[in-house]
Amino acid sequence: MQFKDYYQILGVEPDAESKDIKMAYRRLARKYHPDVNPEAGAEDKFKEVAEAYEVLKDAERRAEYDELRQYGGKPGAGFEPPPGWRYTNGTNSFSDQEFSDFFNSVFGRAGAEHRGAQSEGNFGFKGRDLELEMPIFLEDTLAEESKQVTYHIPVFEDGQVRQIKKSLNVKIPKGVTDGERIRIKGQGAPGQGDGTNGDLYLHIRLVPHPLFDIQGHNLLITLPLSPWEAALGAKVTVPTLTGKINLTITPNAQSGQKLRIKGKGLPTKTGMGDLYAIVKIVMPPTTNDATEQLWKKLASSASFDPRTAWSN
Repeated sequence: MQFKDYYQILGVEPDAESKDIKMAYRRLARKYHPDVNPEAGAEDKFKEVAEAYEVLKDAERRAEYDELRQYGGKPGAGFEPPPGWRYTNGTNSFSDQEFSDFFNSVFGRAGAEHRGAQSEGNFGFKGRDLELEMPIFLEDTLAEESKQVTYHIPVFEDGQVRQIKKSLNVKIPKGVTDGERIRIKGQGAPGQGDGTNGDLYLHIRLVPHPLFDIQGHNLLITLPLSPWEAALGAKVTVPTLTGKINLTITPNAQSGQKLRIKGKGLPTKTGMGDLYAIVKIVMPPTTNDATEQLWKKLASSASFDPRTAWSN
């Protein structure tokens, strides 16, 4: 078994902050997503990136991994966990099929459900259930058309196991959330004898968006404003999943203030979530003499101290 350097996979340093790890994952996940990258090996790269992020996004799991990395792990080198190693910080919530042998040997197996898996020759037994990860973009949750999934079904013939490729058109359920498990009845492995077919379980994975964060069925977007837009108010254009809208900013907007845009979030089973634009006041990168004089004039006339509370 080869050691996997998750930092190298995401292209970040071992001391990278969580936000940098998240940013790197977002960029690579969209780059290698099978729906946008048809090149050979893109899907495998997507899964490798997802595995790396699954470890490094969690502080406790990352600490465990860093300990192993210091133990002597080198990219591509043979690796075995230290004697007596046992992962102690939680359990893996994903099926064995989704991550590498390295991940499973270090962090434990999830015990993917194989209900009804039966040995060859038994009569009247249900076929094996199959598990499949289904990555989708946020935009896919709004689409009316179906999405194609392709997978392989194990079939017993003449004492041999043969893999048959199968494709299905799946309608994205309304209100689906990240990590949700969807059952498609009878689309798993065929049953033995008169047994029924197994089921197919789809694990929904929402691909990170470069602009939006997810909070339940609501979306969050950072809204950069110049100091004068925040002070005087403005009309700004804000992107949503379905296009751009005009948003009115009232005077004296504050950093961190949340502006609710109703019905522009993710679908729910009864309606739509909301989009929240979070104000972030951004200073100009440079100033000239004229601008500096204006800032000085504002400072002398405003009589404003943002740190007044410190003196109380």
